[in-house]
Amino acid sequence: VEAEEDSSITYDILEYREVREGSIGERLMNSMLEGGTSGVKVGFDIIPGVLIICSVVMILTNTVPEAGVYTGAAYEGIGLLPRIGEKISFITKPLFGFTSPSAFSVPITALGAAGAAISLVPNMITQGIAKAQDVAVFTAMCMCWSGYLSTHVAMMDGLKFRNLTGAAILCHTIGGICAGVAANWIFRLIEFIF
Repeated sequence: VEAEEDSSITYDILEYREVREGSIGERLMNSMLEGGTSGVKVGFDIIPGVLIICSVVMILTNTVPEAGVYTGAAYEGIGLLPRIGEKISFITKPLFGFTSPSAFSVPITALGAAGAAISLVPNMITQGIAKAQDVAVFTAMCMCWSGYLSTHVAMMDGLKFRNLTGAAILCHTIGGICAGVAANWIFRLIEFIF
């Protein structure tokens, strides 16, 4: 049964579907264009959150340059997150097995963008403050937390459920923590066996 395109007539979307006019090719093109348009819109909606969160986390993670003078170059900041990481290492070390308190900054950066978080890892490996176990934990947490603070509001707004944003973020947070703990202990188990 087809529903008519009349705004005065309402129909149950679970029982009926909208039938679009045109050939298969026209309908395919229209659906691709509509999908592309909505995808670009969501992309533009999340950019400010990604930029702001990543910038703030990078400033809070990186320390003062060796010269002691801020120049505005990359990798300059105030070093707050590593200090916080040191204070809570009695919790993070058994749960996540982080080699260094600075490792705490990688999952925090993933809240804005996982790509930015993972880009921190090669430098940490070079400095000797991240090892294979850390990379396993980073990967698990970053895959789960990939930009979730910057995307949840736009995503839930697009779904017309903005009131559930807090619950979605809470569930996602718990999932990321569980992923990190599981990666740590699975890595240790595999390392113990082999």
